[in-house]
Amino acid sequence: MLAIRLKIVGKKHARSFRLVVQEKRSKLQGKFIEDLGWYSPHTNSSDINLERARYWINQGAKPTLTAQMVLRKFKPKKEAVPQKGAAE
Repeated sequence: MLAIRLKIVGKKHARSFRLVVQEKRSKLQGKFIEDLGWYSPHTNSSDINLERARYWINQGAKPTLTAQMVLRKFKPKKEAVPQKGAAE
């Protein structure tokens, strides 16, 4: 079974994470299938390929709770839809 996980990278007290797809039973620092991007909690920034994450979820990969929260946090906002009769 595949999982989408956060892989720890960086120095002590300056951790950042890579969002990776890997086999659920493999070691966290082991081989991974695809690297989906990165997330830095210190600067609250990320660069995540959300289309590929959506693809892997549709293929059956289950995100861990933390990875799911990160994906939710950085998903694109829906564009505001103009209402009928609104002045342009």
